[in-house]
Amino acid sequence: MITGRWSTSHWPLTQIPRGPSPEALACDKVEGMMERKSWLRRRVDSALVRGLTRAYSTVGVDPQKFLLQLRAAYRVPIAGYHGVFSLEISELDIVSESIIRSGMKMAAIEGAGFGLGGLLTIVPDLGILSAITMRTIQKLSLLYGFEFNTDDEIVELWMAAASAAGVDIGREFIEKEVINKFVPKVIERIAAKASTEVVEKWAGRVIPLASSALGAGLNYWFVRAWGERAREHFRARHLAVKQRVLLADSAAPASPGPAGQSQRTAGR
Repeated sequence: MITGRWSTSHWPLTQIPRGPSPEALACDKVEGMMERKSWLRRRVDSALVRGLTRAYSTVGVDPQKFLLQLRAAYRVPIAGYHGVFSLEISELDIVSESIIRSGMKMAAIEGAGFGLGGLLTIVPDLGILSAITMRTIQKLSLLYGFEFNTDDEIVELWMAAASAAGVDIGREFIEKEVINKFVPKVIERIAAKASTEVVEKWAGRVIPLASSALGAGLNYWFVRAWGERAREHFRARHLAVKQRVLLADSAAPASPGPAGQSQRTAGR
């Protein structure tokens, strides 16, 4: 008679209870993370497409109202947007910083509210965030002297939005597309790029209550990053236009002044 406890060595190999190996657990964990990221990315991508499409079709900055705001609130001394090209670039930069900060604050407040719902509210959150971001980009466009009334101007606006998202849109792509097909395709590219960029950060919203502060911070970061990249885009265009104007003025022949003198030499 054998007494005492059985050890696992007394079990036949085929009957020894075995749990998952560490390697299997690690693989399962990685697969679970990948599935969650894939699901989240699809949600983010879809939300951004909807939000940017809505921003394109229904949410826009009124250029005339914003012109009044520039004159009254920001003390920009211009009668029309063409007037910004006569100002020092440093003056416009100061106003652009204020515009971006305003958008960041609005986005943070919105993110804190929707963040209470965790991932359940990510779709409406990103929809509103897209509108705030596009309005910020539109204001920066107007500030640096570029309106968006014509098809060409709308193309340039969405080129700036793509630049803000880190998407390179080649000129050959623009030439092949008409405006009503160009914008949706650009929106798809922006959404695909942005969803990849932010999905890691938005994954933390899985905890609803803790995600309120996280949502505020993420939205704040989102508008700041896009706003700064858009500002660099419009700032470069603004300086390029000013340079072309200066070159054109210097190359233009002087018109004759009184007594046969040219306007350049008159009064010397």
